[in-house]
Amino acid sequence: MKNKTEEGISKFYGTEGWEIKDGITEDARRWEDLRECAKEYVSKCRLRVLRHIPESGENMLDMASGPIQYEEYLEYSKHFGKRYCVDLSAKALDDAKKRIGTHGVFLHGSFFDIELKDNYFDCTLSLHTIFHIDKDRQEEAVRKLIKVTKRGKPIIIIYCNPQNWFSSMPVRLLKSLMGKNAISSNIYLHAYTLNWWNRFLDAADINILPWRSFGSGHQKRLIPDNRLGKILLSILFKLEDTFPHFFARHCFFPIIILTKR
Repeated sequence: MKNKTEEGISKFYGTEGWEIKDGITEDARRWEDLRECAKEYVSKCRLRVLRHIPESGENMLDMASGPIQYEEYLEYSKHFGKRYCVDLSAKALDDAKKRIGTHGVFLHGSFFDIELKDNYFDCTLSLHTIFHIDKDRQEEAVRKLIKVTKRGKPIIIIYCNPQNWFSSMPVRLLKSLMGKNAISSNIYLHAYTLNWWNRFLDAADINILPWRSFGSGHQKRLIPDNRLGKILLSILFKLEDTFPHFFARHCFFPIIILTKR
């Protein structure tokens, strides 16, 4: 049974969130940097997830899979037998099925209510999802992800870091530079600090790395849409890889890798 937070998410993605106009979903239009200068950088960031996915496996869980809207997302389960897609949106799952067909297993409903076997998945994904779950149930969600994943296998989570580059700036300067919060919307969002993840050390080894330094709104305001912007993002990607611990502490979107013990 969906709670109030899930109902809000379900309403948005059951109506306008996954609607496509000019080949672009409303979700991407709102929260992705679709400019020409950012294409290579954004693609390479999405492919960072592949670094932590096993080379092959039987079953992959994609919690809140959406329609698997980006080409890079298709690569994640390329060498797996089945990709289990769980989502609150029936439309998202219908679109995901069109993309991966019999390669997928499609489960509609709340992740909390869907029964999954313990120690079953060779890899588990949760991209941009956990911080949209009610703050009092986020630990429960992560615990379930760990529970259904095999020992020694990864749970890969893209999360939001509230202590990012912009959190320490004076509010007046931040507003003057960036305008509204880049991820503000009527969709629920609560992100814990990175130290919060230490509570899972009893069940998994934890590695936190940078996924992307900026939210798309910040990125679009800071980086010009021209050749210089492309060069700056290329340099940024290299810096993120060269100094991962520094960027993980300050980036907007970290990648959390939990390896189940």
